[in-house]
Amino acid sequence: MEIIAGVITISDKGYRGERIDKSGPEIIAILEEMGISVRSLKIVPDEEEIIADALREFADVKKFDLIVTTGGTGVSPRDVTPEATRRVIEKEIPGFAEAMRRESLAFTPHAMISRAVAGIRGTSLIINL
Repeated sequence: MEIIAGVITISDKGYRGERIDKSGPEIIAILEEMGISVRSLKIVPDEEEIIADALREFADVKKFDLIVTTGGTGVSPRDVTPEATRRVIEKEIPGFAEAMRRESLAFTPHAMISRAVAGIRGTSLIINL
């Protein structure tokens, strides 16, 4: 069974074209190495409603099996990806985010301040990185 995915980069500077998105393409490369077909990469600003709309589009309209977000999970005032994700998901999967934080600690102490969320909307798995 083919897994179809979409990637959403959340970045004010990336959205405005002031910074090149490196995370999105890196995530796509990793997913494709895993045999997952990535059909879309979208860059949105750190705006809760815009993030939520992008998640709904990928889950409800494009019907992606997997939606991966990158950015906006820290503690700065503009980091609202977890809040937007919680508004959209129907069931949260806390163990998924906890496991990602635990594994990430081997690479960076910044993992401790990640507020990443994972959950289900319809048939889509949404994961904040």
